[in-house]
Amino acid sequence: MWHEYGAMDRSEGEYPRKSRAARVRKPLTPAALDELAVAYVARFATSAKALERYCRRKLRERGWEGQDEGAAPPDVAALVSRFVEKRYVDDGEYARVKTGSLLRRGYGARRVGAALDQAGIAGEDRHEIAEGEKRHAALRMAEKRRFGPFGAQGAPADDRAVREKQVAAMIRAGHALDAARELVDAPDQDTARDWAHALDEEE
Repeated sequence: MWHEYGAMDRSEGEYPRKSRAARVRKPLTPAALDELAVAYVARFATSAKALERYCRRKLRERGWEGQDEGAAPPDVAALVSRFVEKRYVDDGEYARVKTGSLLRRGYGARRVGAALDQAGIAGEDRHEIAEGEKRHAALRMAEKRRFGPFGAQGAPADDRAVREKQVAAMIRAGHALDAARELVDAPDQDTARDWAHALDEEE
């Protein structure tokens, strides 16, 4: 019936597919890699190290013009240096924004440090996290996860094992042990918040 009404028979090739070779993208030239890097930094907040990793990954995936003839790959280090000079990439600004974002989400200083390590941010581009900022982040985590007095009962869990699990979760999120215990064991929400805000005027 399908043939009678002129319906296409896909098995006969009426829907031609591009060959695998036609779908393969061209090897990268320095200019093409530069365009990819510009698009990347325009789309994502990134660090110099992350940009370098991205460019090298693209070269591994697509290769570069003249590779089969022994040509050297595009100079990724020079590209990244140029982007840093033009302030397309700013590790100090990246560290500031990333730190603030993680703290606002309730993560602690160790988690922030790990994220900056992963991004390749050097020590001089980081700012020290004040004790008050650490306390505020810990409070946000406790409120978000309903730990300690922020649970349904409005008081710390009666079960010690439950409290220890909450402390462990806060430590995994990058908070210090003493801060985790202060919040998980706080008798009520006001006490927890008073502890978190105690250093506000000092800083």
